[in-house]
Amino acid sequence: MGVSINDKKIIHVDMDAFFASVEQLDNPKLKGKPIAVGGGGERGVVAAASYEARKFNVRSAMSGKQAKKNCPHLIFVKPRFERYKEISQKIRAIFYDYTDLVEPLSLDEAYLDVTENKKGNPSASLIAKEIRTRIFKELGLNASAGISNSKFVAKIASDINKPNGQKTIPPEDVISFLEELPIEKFFGIGKVTASKMYNLGIFNGKNLKDKSEEFLKQHFKNSGTHYYNIVRGIHHSEVKPNRIRKSVAAEHTFAKNLTSEIFMLKKLDKISEELEQRLIRSKVSGKTITLKIKYSDFKTQTRSKILPYFVKNKAILFETVKELLFQEKILNSVRLLGISVTNLNIHSKKTEKIIDIQLKFEF
Repeated sequence: MGVSINDKKIIHVDMDAFFASVEQLDNPKLKGKPIAVGGGGERGVVAAASYEARKFNVRSAMSGKQAKKNCPHLIFVKPRFERYKEISQKIRAIFYDYTDLVEPLSLDEAYLDVTENKKGNPSASLIAKEIRTRIFKELGLNASAGISNSKFVAKIASDINKPNGQKTIPPEDVISFLEELPIEKFFGIGKVTASKMYNLGIFNGKNLKDKSEEFLKQHFKNSGTHYYNIVRGIHHSEVKPNRIRKSVAAEHTFAKNLTSEIFMLKKLDKISEELEQRLIRSKVSGKTITLKIKYSDFKTQTRSKILPYFVKNKAILFETVKELLFQEKILNSVRLLGISVTNLNIHSKKTEKIIDIQLKFEF
């Protein structure tokens, strides 16, 4: 007999400014200073920002130029993804001391189902506190956590007392918590959807709960039922420790726009080589090859080809994307190229959830 939703004990652990915190950990001179992991040049992008930088409204995905404008004394640090992955694996090792039901969302966050745990501890809140303490003592990094009876609420809760804090929403408080929550704080509701909800008189969970399922489906289509359920605490998604990988990919953002297919081919040759290594490490191959092109006006185009066999060989990858590149005329100068492999030969083989994409920044 399964455990009821009210008896579930879910923790969402989210590392605080993970990439930036690792850089400050490894280089004490950066501690207490506003830093951005990413590129600070004309075409640079911020991958992560320290809390000191966030005070100046420096955020991830912001252009390096804008970040520098917001914070003139901002320090840019080149990303070291292998180092972040190394630390992430150590963090997960701590998680597994408590439960095998760990669902990573990325290098710096994961869900843990501790309903039944290896420590025999009935308190999810105490487990979360112990995990955060161990992460700090063993790795020197701070983490925040949210605790509740569903992944959805735990995810929201983990953001409430950031940084270096935690928040527990017990089952009996879930409904009142969601009713008072500003609509933009609901996980999965972005700026565009929130703006649409404002126009419909929906500003918080209570307003959302007052709307019928038919009304929400009329205005938000299939998502309407999802919104109707979550505000009532109905969210039965399990913590899934093993998820089938959907794709393996690599992409580069360039310091200067590319205007010639000759230069693009040189970049694609390098990306194909990196992708081959990632496929080998992942022990997978795929049949569908997709070329991603992002133009200088930020429009994105994809071109795909399905092969009759599984591949991971660099030469075949490159020849395929070369064909895709010349499939039709390039519309504009190009700022990013990427290659992804899908339709993988994993079938029932379980692998880590994270889509294996490696971002590269030029400085």
